[in-house]
Amino acid sequence: MSTHHIDGARVPSRGGTIAVEDPSTGETIAHVARGDTADVDLAVQAARRRADGFRLTTPADRGRLLRALARALDGVRDEFARLETLDTGKPLSLAHAEIGGCVDYLDYYAGAADKLHGETIPIGPGALAFTVREPVGVTAHIVPWNAPLSMLCRSVAPALAAGNTAVVKPAEQTPLTALRFAELVLEAGYPPGTVNVVTGLGAEAGHALAAHPGIGSLTFTGSVTTGRAVLRAAAEHITPVVTELGGKSPQLVFADADLDEVAAQVVTGFTANTGQYCDAGSRLLADRRIHDELVERITARASALTLGPGIEDRALGPLVSADHHRRVSGYLEIGLSEGARLAGTRQEVPDRGHFFAPAVFTGVTPGMRIAREEIFGPILAVAAFDNEDHAVELADATDYGLGAGIHTRDIDRALRVAGRVRAGYVMINEYFAGGVAVPFGGTKFSGTGRERGLVALDSYLTLKTVVARVGPSCG
Repeated sequence: MSTHHIDGARVPSRGGTIAVEDPSTGETIAHVARGDTADVDLAVQAARRRADGFRLTTPADRGRLLRALARALDGVRDEFARLETLDTGKPLSLAHAEIGGCVDYLDYYAGAADKLHGETIPIGPGALAFTVREPVGVTAHIVPWNAPLSMLCRSVAPALAAGNTAVVKPAEQTPLTALRFAELVLEAGYPPGTVNVVTGLGAEAGHALAAHPGIGSLTFTGSVTTGRAVLRAAAEHITPVVTELGGKSPQLVFADADLDEVAAQVVTGFTANTGQYCDAGSRLLADRRIHDELVERITARASALTLGPGIEDRALGPLVSADHHRRVSGYLEIGLSEGARLAGTRQEVPDRGHFFAPAVFTGVTPGMRIAREEIFGPILAVAAFDNEDHAVELADATDYGLGAGIHTRDIDRALRVAGRVRAGYVMINEYFAGGVAVPFGGTKFSGTGRERGLVALDSYLTLKTVVARVGPSCG
């Protein structure tokens, strides 16, 4: 796979290759092309050539193509799930679920393709004003490593539904499913150049794509630090950007909640995908009256989770890389040095691979780094609150504002707190609730714009207003 996928063909890079490893073993499983500015430009030019014709495709045909792509992906779901598991290390069943979600994205936006309406605006006699929603042309997509194909389909599907072409730069750690997906796009009947994939490093190929004058919009998911660099690069050409930059999402648990159910939800929230989700529920804020009992139930559940290679489909796979393992492990020392305490017993990890057992810190205060910084691993920071105001204060004591979970039997309290917390995505009595039709995104450092749902289409369309004077009747 040491080639890019540009204009329907495999194109070698002049910049050498990058090794791709299986994080479950640390072994190299592939080499991919190390793209540079020239490779990105080649891909953007191919997408621009195709964009001129693709924008004229009827909305109904765009919907049919997306449905064909959905059926094609559904037909090889096992292949893609296995490839995603080898590339990311995640459990095979989780990879299957994520590929299923990709099929859902394609089907959902297929249904939206012929419903992108403008509107008429009444401005008085003798005039007609209306709006038209048009594709932006070439859309750019810089995809993260934690859920590679899911994040690709989340943004590429609405871009195609809106009549655009795309250039994708997958994360260098996990590029394999993006390259295979580009082949599947052709097999589904899309013309060459509709979806192009350039692999490489973020500082090289990613920067070149963000800074390219030929793109009409950019979607980026990643860290705040990289997001700032992407925004600066895109600003040179005033390119619109949708960003998802992570989170430090709290789960607020009130004393009337079902503690067994909450413990299950909290453990899922901070350990799913080994904690490598942007909206991971990595902070637990518990009513002081049930704090100790809830922590005991959580640590018992977390310590019972099995760890192993993703292909064996254990509860938890590895972290994505040795570098990321060192980073996450460093937060254990940081938390202890700040005065937090490790609760419960952590299980042994396999000898090979980048495995990390879940860890629960108690005695966490808002100023601690483990309470404020995104760790992106299965570490839970626990704090107690005294009342509703205190709970909201703790929830908002971070620069991030992506997700929040609220657990209570009191629907009035649940909706009241949902309205008070500064988060873009609030879930009540179920963590990771929602789906492809539900808009997703954050506030503060968590980013700008929204993905999923119909509102996501706005990021891949431009609004044109037409105003006409209507002449008097000749009769």
